[in-house]
Amino acid sequence: MTDSSRGFDTLAIHAGQEFDPTTGAVIPPIHLSSTYAQDGIGNLRGGYEYGRSGNPTRTALETQLAALEGAAHGISFASGLAAEDALLRAVLVPGDEVLLGSDVYGGTYRLIARLLGPWGVTLRVVDMSDLDAVAAALAERPARILWVETPSNPQLKISDIAGLARLGHESGALVVVDNTFASPALQQPLALGADVVVHSTTKYLGGHSDVVGGAIVTSDDALAEQVRFLQFAGGAVSGPLDAWLTTRGIKTLGIRMQRHSENGEAVARFLDGHEKVARVYYPGLESHPGHALAASQMRGFGGIVSLDLADGAAARRFAESTRLFTLAESLGGVESLVNYPDAMTHASVRGTELAVPVELVRLSVGIEDSADLIADLDAALAAI
Repeated sequence: MTDSSRGFDTLAIHAGQEFDPTTGAVIPPIHLSSTYAQDGIGNLRGGYEYGRSGNPTRTALETQLAALEGAAHGISFASGLAAEDALLRAVLVPGDEVLLGSDVYGGTYRLIARLLGPWGVTLRVVDMSDLDAVAAALAERPARILWVETPSNPQLKISDIAGLARLGHESGALVVVDNTFASPALQQPLALGADVVVHSTTKYLGGHSDVVGGAIVTSDDALAEQVRFLQFAGGAVSGPLDAWLTTRGIKTLGIRMQRHSENGEAVARFLDGHEKVARVYYPGLESHPGHALAASQMRGFGGIVSLDLADGAAARRFAESTRLFTLAESLGGVESLVNYPDAMTHASVRGTELAVPVELVRLSVGIEDSADLIADLDAALAAI
């Protein structure tokens, strides 16, 4: 049986995870060495010479990442933003432009606008869930990169990956999809026409809130080679223990995402009928404008639920009143988190066209008992 014919959960457990040939250990060892003995100058064992250029534990994770996204190459980084930075620098030169979704992670906007902006890279913002708006923006002026988040962060807009890939390729743009919210368990953008997938592996892939990492996944050989060179030259590699923790998390990704999706839907439906909740953002609700599209390109709706309350004061009070949902940044772990994006994860986009409404709260719904999660939210709403 070839890797391409194996199911997702089988790949998550076995891709890159061959038993140790010396001892027979079922779990491959963590290789902590920073350097490797050479059999004569330039005669490398397995291609390894120095920890920045390669590490067997990192290689195993990269094989796993590529298999899950159906790609030829996976490249593991020290963080999601480090991965994005290497990709952007591999593709862009001064004068190039990025067409960015109007609802994206604030760190991505900050990276492009404040780090690459002074270097001569520009960006424009468009609603990626509106194909006509994207087509009009590309007709007005081509972009070098079309950067897509779907579901988006934190308003959970759903964008048509296949449609955007067609528009991007017709205009000569590289189509990049941030697949962090869905994970490859629920969505595989390369199969829908995207050129590159980026991940914050800190989130669902690691899944236990105990490791920071990022990844670039692509089947473009030349682009992968350039990204690897920039990673080697810049040094933003994931350490062996971080790589091992991410690999361990990935092995349960499929079943975790199933539970995250079940709990996310239960929480969304509870909130959707609550008198103190003005709006619920969750693509699994039939009332969500992207519900049908999400159902067609995803295998589940995930564990992120956002909601609007009456105003910013109510949103802050609610976020500070939960007990089982921990007030913290990040998402995608087995435990439930509550976040107030305006002052936390998206504070860097305040005052811009990507600013998050002050009345919005984002929930990362974990895998606890859904009845306990709903009871906690009910009590927090009662405290408003």
